[in-house]
Formats: sequence, structure tokens, C-alpha cells
Amino acid sequence: MDDLPPSPAQVPHRLLTDPSFVRALRVRDFTTVFAMAHAVGISFNRIAEACALKAERVSQIARGATSVTALTTVERIAGGLRIPGALLGLAAQPWEDTAHLGTESDHGEDPMKRRNLLRGALAAGLTAPALAALNAARADVDQTLSPGAPQDLADLEAAAESYGYGYHGQAPTRVLADLVTDFTTLRPLLTVPQPAPVRARLCRTAGQMAGMTAIVLHDLGSRRESRAWFATAVRAAAESGDQQLQAWVLAREAMVPLNYGAPRAAVDLAAQARQAAGSRPTAAAVLAAAVAARAYALNHQPDQAHAALTAADVLMDRLPEAERSDTWLTYSEQKHHVHLSHALTTLGDTRRAQESQQRALELSAPTSTMTRTLLTIDAAACSHHEGDTEQACRQTAAALTALPVDYRTGLVRRRALDLYDAIPAQHHRERAVKELRDALAA
Repeated sequence: MDDLPPSPAQVPHRLLTDPSFVRALRVRDFTTVFAMAHAVGISFNRIAEACALKAERVSQIARGATSVTALTTVERIAGGLRIPGALLGLAAQPWEDTAHLGTESDHGEDPMKRRNLLRGALAAGLTAPALAALNAARADVDQTLSPGAPQDLADLEAAAESYGYGYHGQAPTRVLADLVTDFTTLRPLLTVPQPAPVRARLCRTAGQMAGMTAIVLHDLGSRRESRAWFATAVRAAAESGDQQLQAWVLAREAMVPLNYGAPRAAVDLAAQARQAAGSRPTAAAVLAAAVAARAYALNHQPDQAHAALTAADVLMDRLPEAERSDTWLTYSEQKHHVHLSHALTTLGDTRRAQESQQRALELSAPTSTMTRTLLTIDAAACSHHEGDTEQACRQTAAALTALPVDYRTGLVRRRALDLYDAIPAQHHRERAVKELRDALAA
């Protein structure tokens, strides 16, 4: 046929029955398809020639840097690699010797005729045309069944759970790179039709990963990028139908304006999160109430802040044990005291704030570098509230100086800068205040 590549690079028949290869074909994951074809001796240049693609494009697809979405390109790959159309969700290709077997055009054909044709194809053994005929017959029925969950989905769900455990001493930029790399592997699974329950699981995983990416970007001080990732997380959570995930994303998103000088916006987002979470004691509900308390405190609404703190404590007391682990996706006692520390410090309730700081430090792992530094700065702010500004400045400057370089930006710097800005201008010439200013500048 004129529209087929002139030089097919036929994949060996063993690949056409390899479960991993067939699964990759089904979801049109051509990164895996090209990698497996290359592994059996078909060079990328040969693939490019056979499929009428530029060699550079084949290389990008093989690396996962780009994907194939155009139907015409899928058809060229099917023709070039001699992949039966049924395995890619296409009609039988013109070159298929047994195209009439298992295609939509012959559903009404005489079963005896079909049987005789299949016997003829198999007479020479399990040759490539015979295997193509078998796969076409199976795929014809398989496509009418509800497909199961892709094997990759379970791996991605496990990856999302592992990322939830936070930095664990790793640099935020390293965690960010790993997160985004895994997030991009969701795309091929989301671009093909899936049963509703599988689609919901995919969207839920996408919402979690996008939300955690936004958290890291927030911690690094990239507010605009963080908001963009939260927007993606909100969309994915909404499509998943998981109300608690929606509430978690909104509560986490509220922490961006909360920590970067827009408490009114944080109040609004936290209110949306509380509404989405409902009245049940869930991790998202406690988080939303605690974040609301911090936002109200910063917005000079002490009565509302105290009410939100009370609500957060009540929900925390009733929170099921399964949701109390120390991850980004759940809500631990340590996390609760970190939020209480900031809210109570802002409200000037230094006694209770210091109690929460001490408890949070007791519960924090030694590798929780960022959390422990934030608690130290809260303690310094309490010292400032009690009149010991010199001690507050020196404590904060020492905490900043002790941090690895990767942690000296973003949220930690913002919290230290809030303390500096709270010091009256007439004290800015004092030695300790200058030390804090220099630490911030460095």
C-alpha cells in the first residue's frame, strides 16, 4: 500500500505474546514499545526509517521525553513494526494476512469459515501470522470486556504513598525531581479510555502527586509554580470524586498565601477546605481547621482563630489511628503541634505556643530539618513577644546559619523575615538585629 512505510522492521513474534509488550501496546506506551523492540535488536534508526519518523523523534519517544498521540503516527508505527492493529485498538492493517479474523467487519461471518481460516493459519505452526491471528481474535473480545487496572497504577500509588513521608533528610530539589518524573508517567494511562473506578484511582494518584509537588515548590519559595500545581491537583481531585482529597489539596493550597503574606486569601481557601471535608474527623478536616486558625490569627481575627483552634483540637481527639501517621497525606500529632505553635505564637499566647513547640520537637525525627528550624523560629518569635528581642534575633540567625544551603530559601527564610519585620525600626541598629539581617541576606 502506498501509505505504508516501505521498509518494515517487523518485531519478532515472541514480543507480540510478551505480556509487558502487549500491555504497552494497549495503552500506547511507545516508550516501552520502542525500548523492547530495541532490546531485541531493532535499532532506533531502523525504527525511524520503518515508521517514517525522524530519528530525533524516535529518540525522544524512547527516552520518554515526548509521547505519541496522533492516530496517523500510531498507524505508521503499526505498519512499520508490523504490529497487528487489534493490539493497538486499530482496525486490521492492510498487510495482515489474517485481517478478516477478529475484526469488526466480519462479526457476522460464518463461525465454521472462521475456524477453517484459523486452522489454515496455524497449520505451519506458531508463526508470526498465526500468532497475529490468535491475538486479533483474543483482542476482539478483550476490547469488549471491562479492562483491569494497569499494572503501573499500583506502582504509582505506592510511589505516591512513599513521597508522602516527606524529605527524610533529602534536599527538597531532589525530592522534587523524583516526584515530577513519576508524575509524568501517569500521562499515558490518563490518555486512554479506562473503566470509571480505574480512572478515579488514576486521578486520585495524580491529585496526590501534584499536591505534593506543590508543597515542595511552596517550601522552596516558588509561589507561582506552587499555585499552578495546586490548580492541577484540585482538578485531578475533583475528577477522582474523592472529597477528602479535595479538602486536603485546598487546605494545603491555603498555606501558600498563609505563609507569604496574604492571610485573607488563606482564610477563604481554608473555609473551602473545611466545607469540602465536612464534619467527620479526617486528616483533611483537622488540617483545614488548623490552617484556618493560623490564617485568622495572622488576619487579626483572634476570636475566629481561637474557635478554629478549638475545632481542630476536637477533630484531632477523634481522628482515627489510621490517619495519624506522620506523612504529608495524613495528620500526625507532631504536625498538629507545628500548626498550633504558629497560630498560638501569632496570637501572643507564648505559654501554650512553647508547650506545642516542645511537644512537636519531641515528636519530630532528627531528619526533619525544615520543621525543626520553623519551630526554632516560632520559639524565637515567642521570645520577641516576651520582650527579649536580642535573644530572638540570635536564635533565628543561628538557626539559619546552621541550615544546609538548599533549605535557606522559601518558607524558612519567609518565617525568619516575618520576625525581622516585626522588630521596630529603632532597634535595627542593634548588634543582634544586624546579625539576623546579615543571615537573611546570606
